Amino acid sequence: MSRHIPQPMRIQAAGNKPKVIEEFIGRVNSGTAALSVARMISPPGWVEPGQHPEFDEYSVVLKGALHVATGEGHIIVVAAGEAFIASAGE
Repeated sequence: MSRHIPQPMRIQAAGNKPKVIEEFIGRVNSGTAALSVARMISPPGWVEPGQHPEFDEYSVVLKGALHVATGEGHIIVVAAGEAFIASAGE
């Protein structure tokens, strides 16, 4: 079924500083469990607890950089214009 999503819904984020999450498609805004499409705006120095999501997570950095700490202890810096994929359970 085709659907129009007129606006995102703001979601409270975990972390050490306030962060904006605007979900366009996902469980909260559209009732979609298989996928989430959201715009996130994080302040410099924002950190959240480690996660092991039950789904593949795709991140595209539009501005700034995303620092990802992997379970193997690596730090990956994802710059503006780049993307990162974390597989389910990783």
